[in-house]
Amino acid sequence: MKSFILLENLTFYANHGVFDQERVVGNVYVINLKIEVDLGEASVSDDLNDTISYADVYEDVRIEMMIPSKLLEHAAKRIIDRLKNKYTQIESVELKLSKRNPPIGAQLDYASVILID
Repeated sequence: MKSFILLENLTFYANHGVFDQERVVGNVYVINLKIEVDLGEASVSDDLNDTISYADVYEDVRIEMMIPSKLLEHAAKRIIDRLKNKYTQIESVELKLSKRNPPIGAQLDYASVILID
């Protein structure tokens, strides 16, 4: 049986962007995270030690989001690498990182990247 931990619509104010002004002013970013991990033991034991704490995962994501990157792809890959290195029981991670109203001369809500590892 496959099982996942989902963290949806994590919202951060951070300073990512190709343009210098973006890294000075900052913007709103939203992350949706899907972590594949065996939750079978935790579903029976009811013990946090048998799973991954989503509070800890949130803190890891927050730390990486506070480090400026030019590209969303770079920030997303750093987050995935941190999670997979720290929580060895993770089988895969799917991460969607979205930037609200990017400065591209068009009206849109978000520009996003999705990385799966």
